[in-house]
Amino acid sequence: MNILVFDTCLDKMYVVLSVNGKILSSKVVENSKTKYHSAFLISTIRDVLFDNNISPKDLDVIGINIGPGSFTGIRACTTVARVMAQQLNIKAVGVSSLEILAGAEKGNNLVALDARKNMAYLWCDNEIKGAVDLEKVKEISKNYNVITDLRLQGIIGGKAYEVQNYPLGEILLHLVEQKIETSAGNWAELKPLYIQPPPAC
Repeated sequence: MNILVFDTCLDKMYVVLSVNGKILSSKVVENSKTKYHSAFLISTIRDVLFDNNISPKDLDVIGINIGPGSFTGIRACTTVARVMAQQLNIKAVGVSSLEILAGAEKGNNLVALDARKNMAYLWCDNEIKGAVDLEKVKEISKNYNVITDLRLQGIIGGKAYEVQNYPLGEILLHLVEQKIETSAGNWAELKPLYIQPPPAC
């Protein structure tokens, strides 16, 4: 099975290509001085496929991070995945960034990402808890290994994922491999995960 996964929702972009369970390519792209990393998504996918002599029509599954995260990143990731899966008539699977980060370390993990408005997007006990008030998150987090972002680390402690060098692309791939066994993988059901609506302009 040929699987392409990508993520533009977090602080870096991850693109991973796997063929029959073997990772052929794993690329990480950071923001440039003038462009957000998602601006390089199409060119990076093209390069990864070309460098490994894989045509888009050879792909069987596309997997992505559906959020929460950067609003622009979520839209870019989901749009590209839906268009590719529809045109290639292949499966598409979405995974939450909270679940990806929860898989970054062994143990009883809690993931909290900044949701603004004194709230955090929360994952614990193997499920998304939604957007939760930070005071409640601080209380709950005492019983877990905390994985968070740089904005919240000073408030709730734990490890900030941005500085840990976690292999998030590979973790996404592993989760997609698990989910595709029980998912229909219908591209039309692949939707951004906005736990709370973006602020009005």
